[in-house]
Amino acid sequence: MIRPIRALAQRELVRFFRQPHRVVGSLAQPLLFWLFLGSGFSASFRPPGLSGISYLEYFYPGILLMLLLFSGIFSTITLIEDRSQGLLQGVLVAPLPRMAIVLGKVGGAMGVALLQVVVLLLAIPWLGLHLGLGEALLLLFGLLLATLGFTTLGFLIAWNMESTAGFHAIMSIFLMPLWLLSGALFPMEHTPGWLQVLMQINPVTHALRLIRLPFYQSAPQLLTLPEYQLSLLVTVLWAVVCLAAALWQVKRIERGVPLS
Repeated sequence: MIRPIRALAQRELVRFFRQPHRVVGSLAQPLLFWLFLGSGFSASFRPPGLSGISYLEYFYPGILLMLLLFSGIFSTITLIEDRSQGLLQGVLVAPLPRMAIVLGKVGGAMGVALLQVVVLLLAIPWLGLHLGLGEALLLLFGLLLATLGFTTLGFLIAWNMESTAGFHAIMSIFLMPLWLLSGALFPMEHTPGWLQVLMQINPVTHALRLIRLPFYQSAPQLLTLPEYQLSLLVTVLWAVVCLAAALWQVKRIERGVPLS
């Protein structure tokens, strides 16, 4: 199963780097969003309990998450293009394990997203943040889980879409609110009660916590922190459920469900 997974994943990476405008746009949008919005709100960002943290620093984990969201989700749009070009139908009739199709597409999208995140991680010293080896490994693990959750969710949505316009509509009304309600833009503790409930049940909130906390606590402390353990459990469940649902979607073809 390794060869088809590698082939499908490599195709996503080659397609990405052969489109320079997509490379620049994927990086420039979150970077400009972070610099402009972070600089604009820095003067008025004074939440209790977060003294000494600028808005640029607070917003930084949220921008990492935003890049994972946009890159991971938009990479799965290639499913719609592959369907319209006939490639997806050719892959489905090939004697390949269905898991290989899912892992190949998702793995390629994850690679595209993580390569871009590496660029933004270069800003860590500039923000005055420091990561030990244990904290860096936990941050990487959190990024991997978040990327897996986003890309498999994008796979599920794109699999049932017939046009990229429909995908963008779903992105606007469903996926962006998930990011907005994650605590990326503002602290959860200082919001109305009903909003806190929505943010707590949002799996992206927990993914953001896995990314943010390694910057401020040591690895041994995090592994014993109930808040971190809960977020780890929720994010793992989110990624596993989405991956299982994606595999189920692909396997429906074998039972006679027509491909749109």
